[in-house]
Amino acid sequence: MDAAKVDWSMGSSSVRLADWNTAIDIGRRVAGSGPGVPAVERARMREHFAEMVPESERLIREFTGLSFEGFRARAWVMSRGEHVRANVGALQRLMEPLAERVMAGKTGRAEVRRKALGMQVGGLLGYVSRRVLGQYDAFLPPDDEGLLYFVGPNVAEAETRFGLPQRDFRLWISLHEVTHRVQFGGSPWLRSYLRQLIDTYFSTVNLDSKQFVQQLRRAADEVRAGGEWRGPGAFFLLLSPEQRELFYKVQAVMSLLEGHASYVMNEVARERVQDLARLRRSLEARRRTSGIERSLQRAIGFESKVKQYDAGEYFVRTVVDAAGMQTFNRVWAEERNLPNLAEIADPGLWLVRVAGS
Repeated sequence: MDAAKVDWSMGSSSVRLADWNTAIDIGRRVAGSGPGVPAVERARMREHFAEMVPESERLIREFTGLSFEGFRARAWVMSRGEHVRANVGALQRLMEPLAERVMAGKTGRAEVRRKALGMQVGGLLGYVSRRVLGQYDAFLPPDDEGLLYFVGPNVAEAETRFGLPQRDFRLWISLHEVTHRVQFGGSPWLRSYLRQLIDTYFSTVNLDSKQFVQQLRRAADEVRAGGEWRGPGAFFLLLSPEQRELFYKVQAVMSLLEGHASYVMNEVARERVQDLARLRRSLEARRRTSGIERSLQRAIGFESKVKQYDAGEYFVRTVVDAAGMQTFNRVWAEERNLPNLAEIADPGLWLVRVAGS
């Protein structure tokens, strides 16, 4: 048998749904290699993050009072192409339940459709890999749990563009990603809760063309009634009532996670990095785009993610200022203590419901 024809996917349905090799290839092309970083600088960056991630872990545990089980946090300084590959693998794992349902009873999927989906995924991940500085993947296999990604070319590009002090900037972004590690490590139920939301959403996805036409008709009715149809609003109109409820829950938990990470990184860094305000201004400037790229960011949810940071940080800061860190940490105790979107916007509602104050 031709070795190229051997199926090494161990029966993976997601492999039959999309061409992930095409996704990786297109993703790498879209991402590009980024600015050239000399070997000495790459080695120094790896050393910095190897030191700063454990240090950040210690500082965060002291500041938040949170503890966790599992492997210690550790850094992987990667290229843009490696970031694309890592996220293709993560998406492939997350989509397996959907693929199993869609491909049930089918012997295959048209190669053109597989490649088309692979190209779409690759294009999106390639763009993301040009922008992201660091990442914590909550759904890594158990042996890789605690691994943090830092995209070396993007870190170097930001430092050069804004003239940022390397050690301060690297400590600052390390604090953000390690906070995510502490969140999930200290709340073993949180990962399964988020995975359940994703799996439940995928269980509601119907790729039947008739169902899609019905979704378009419902969206058109809502637009005529005054519904928002530009940017992310168009995506929301296509969701069923059940999918919208799931979307609200995901938005709430992501606002909490990102806002908490932003709050912690800034508070812990306050006495440990020089000119924190300048670092924050530089990161905000890096996020600003215009023209076609801004339209793309709106379409794929980048602007929503920035809003998650701001809304979530406001929630965390308000609760901590009003009731203290120990009271705020009740959010990590169990699912029912997570804030909903209304409570993110009005933290007093959460304090009354959870803290009784």
